[in-house]
Amino acid sequence: MDLFERCYNFTRVEEVKAAGLYPYFHPIEENEGPVVRVEGKDMVMAGSNNYLGLTAHPEVKNAAINAIEKYGTGCSGSRYLTGTLDLHIELEERLAKFLGFESVLLFSTGYQTALGVISTLVLKGDYIISDKENHACIMNGCMLAKGGFAEFKRYKHNDMEDLESLLKTIPEKAGKLIVTDGVFSVTGEIVNLPDMIKVAHKYGARVLVDDAHSVGVIGKGGRGTASHYDCTEQTDMIMGTFSKTFASLGGFVAGPERVINYLKHNSPAIIFSASPTPASCASALAALTILEREPQLVDKLLANADYMRKAFGKMGFNVIDSETAIVPVVVGEIETALYTWRKLFDRGVFVNAFIPPGVPPNMSMMRTSYMSSHEKEHLDRILEVFEISGKELGLIK
Repeated sequence: MDLFERCYNFTRVEEVKAAGLYPYFHPIEENEGPVVRVEGKDMVMAGSNNYLGLTAHPEVKNAAINAIEKYGTGCSGSRYLTGTLDLHIELEERLAKFLGFESVLLFSTGYQTALGVISTLVLKGDYIISDKENHACIMNGCMLAKGGFAEFKRYKHNDMEDLESLLKTIPEKAGKLIVTDGVFSVTGEIVNLPDMIKVAHKYGARVLVDDAHSVGVIGKGGRGTASHYDCTEQTDMIMGTFSKTFASLGGFVAGPERVINYLKHNSPAIIFSASPTPASCASALAALTILEREPQLVDKLLANADYMRKAFGKMGFNVIDSETAIVPVVVGEIETALYTWRKLFDRGVFVNAFIPPGVPPNMSMMRTSYMSSHEKEHLDRILEVFEISGKELGLIK
């Protein structure tokens, strides 16, 4: 069989495009945060992970510009060799202090962070135990570790009893790492971290929490999942990204100094990858400064999301309940999701259509998410468009 045959046979995209229902890869021409320009018209953004609205903040933009003026556009090397700037060190130290961990290590992307941390820590004879609904970066990090002959097990979503039943089957002397999303990216649910920590301690396992959708969203001043539950000191490690709250690009892992030092000198994702750009680091630093200075942004973000969650429910939409910035509106079948997306798009609301295999069958959804920069008129416009479209499609009465 020709390896490319499956590519030529993949025609579903063209079929959906021909029907005018393709919801992906629409280029944004201008971005002001709550309003973006797409295909020549202004649209209210209801699907961005720009949770604190900082991508358009003057301080963040100026920090990136100034960094380019001082350092140039790239580092031209890995952190291990010629690619470490004083900006990298400053960001690592400030982030460690903000999050309450001994040390932080930067990676070039959040996705790369998961691969680089998991596959470096979990080796042959060790076990990695993952929530079945973890993000794809975690799953691929687990598969990479499995390729190195680690054992890979999955437990039922956010089910600590099932997690414990798996841990009981693992040899006591084996190394064990439990990995979970802090806030699950599809549903917005928060992991049951206190019970997870109890189970982990009982069986000698370590815990790694992916706070990609948590930092800047939950916890004291936006310090993430462990802070949300007041158990930072009991949490072994967290990882995250700069592409959401921090209005930039890159990733990080936070944990004990000795563990971070080991990763720094052993992770191929650090040693063989170019380091984060000067502009990326500077913009993330500026975003962190704003978050520290204005923690009320986190309060406004959650108030906006809560306002939408309640309003969608009152209208009669099927909404997955949570306490985060993510508010999923479940519409059911794939075709219903595509038609819903189209109607919202045509009326000036930009949302994300999540369909299988990204969600379970019959659970296709409009995965809406909110920002602290949304004002009431933006939110009410989103609700108005959802109500009109929902009635037309029979999703609500």
